Amino acid sequence: MPTTTPDPRPLTGEPLALDLLNTRWMREGALQDLLTGPDGLAVWLAANGLDGRFTADAATLRHVLRARDALKAAVDGVSVSGVSASGVSASGPTSAGAATADVDAVLEHGRIRPTLTAEGPGERAEFADQAWGPAWLAARNYLQLLATAPDRIRGCAHEACVLHFFDTSRNGTRRWCSMAGCGNRAKASRHYARTKDA
Repeated sequence: MPTTTPDPRPLTGEPLALDLLNTRWMREGALQDLLTGPDGLAVWLAANGLDGRFTADAATLRHVLRARDALKAAVDGVSVSGVSASGVSASGPTSAGAATADVDAVLEHGRIRPTLTAEGPGERAEFADQAWGPAWLAARNYLQLLATAPDRIRGCAHEACVLHFFDTSRNGTRRWCSMAGCGNRAKASRHYARTKDA
């Protein structure tokens, strides 16, 4: 049954991998999290057109949360265990691929099956366990973004924002999750600093 709960997030419509990261956001200095239970998962699945294919249950939520942590680590360049992409942690060096191993672990739960459709060659995602579907699709989408333009995967430049976006601007200079939100706050802060100094 489709959810009628509105999506409370300030930024939606990003590619699936980044939209999953954006299930956490800041509001008035406090971290918000859409994925605290199956109801929030239902909102996220519906926002991405996945509600007809997958169930918003505890198992799917568990896998989606694992994928979100893995993607956050990969995008930010650290592993879920807190190891940097350079392989150094407080407890010593680790393997060089620590930041990507968690994404690979999610990707192990699905595969692409080539198909022939009425329109020609196609492909279909297959999962041994359907509960892994949304998590796997988000991880695969991250690989597609990396293949397309890895330098366009960005975190918002505002120091108090945790949102991510895929920069589709012509010149590739987008810095804010939204000009109306973080961009305006940054401009207002700069203006205040200039007038205070004057």
